[in-house]
Amino acid sequence: MTRALLGARHFLVPRHHPRALIVLMTLVGAMLVVISAGVGSLHMSAGRIFGHLLSYLGMGTSPLSDLEASVLMSIRLPRVLGAAAAGAVLAMTGVLMQTFFRNPLAEPAIVGVASGGALGAVTWIVTGHLLGPLMFVPTQFALPVMAFAGSAVVCVAILAVSRDRDGQVDATTMLLAGIAVNAVTGAGIGLLIFVADDAQLRDLTFWGMGSLANISWAQLAVLIPVFLVTVLFGLRFSPILNALLLGDSAAHDLGINVRLVKLSVIALTCLACACVVAMCGVIGFVGLIAPHGARKLVGPDHKVLIPLSLVLGAILLGLADLIARTIVSPSELPIGILTALAGGPIFLWLLKQRRTER
Repeated sequence: MTRALLGARHFLVPRHHPRALIVLMTLVGAMLVVISAGVGSLHMSAGRIFGHLLSYLGMGTSPLSDLEASVLMSIRLPRVLGAAAAGAVLAMTGVLMQTFFRNPLAEPAIVGVASGGALGAVTWIVTGHLLGPLMFVPTQFALPVMAFAGSAVVCVAILAVSRDRDGQVDATTMLLAGIAVNAVTGAGIGLLIFVADDAQLRDLTFWGMGSLANISWAQLAVLIPVFLVTVLFGLRFSPILNALLLGDSAAHDLGINVRLVKLSVIALTCLACACVVAMCGVIGFVGLIAPHGARKLVGPDHKVLIPLSLVLGAILLGLADLIARTIVSPSELPIGILTALAGGPIFLWLLKQRRTER
């Protein structure tokens, strides 16, 4: 079944050498991580950073001063690695949602999944002292759990509204539902901001526009496993995700448990999106731009689409973070503003392109 599916003409990779392209873009992403780690008020060259990292392996002595080493290891490196991991996770959620809805316009921020997670997180920030006794998880996990709950509720609601009588998801209804959900969650967040105190307001500003300033090694310890789970899921089930593009009936005829696969996609999308929202706030359009760019380069086969989307998402968010903390230095521009400025026009162009193709 898998060989027949991947061998079908519809899924052949056009014109390009996808594995070479994936390797090339991975090297570009690695270079971006090292360069970004050295950019800031305390400049460090890539060579000196490599030298410091090699010193951890017992290969020579570190060329960095104690202050530079502390800034690199405590602030810069967790942030740039967090940007890469978060960008890859957001790209993966975009791929999964586009496959689930069979629509390239689906993306967590557009259809409201990200804003649902933000509403859950903000609810905990403002009312956590009241909800604490009702939670069945340790306090340190309450924020991501609430974000997951908000994302899950929104995802299920949009799916229920978007299905037609035949069980197919209508793209126009999905987008309209996303607009309505974003409006409702925005109103809910606005209400919580209205009743929040000054200390809570400072925290809530972070959720509305997105930021990577608070990424630490402890948060990376949570984000990296989520990243690995999404990667393993995508690569392991890429033939099945290909089959979903053919429609539920065709996938069922190929022996696939469509209901189980879709439940897994929903759960993983909500988990990944909630994790990023809990740590970085709402960062939109990465899940739209990265998969769309990858699809243009290597086609729709998930076996190569997923790895390239992950790398492009990491590069995109890493580059956006670099610009955000340097363009108005010594201040910092919220990263969500940059991704929205880039993603909004691309989304409109995709809408126009789809109307032209009909």
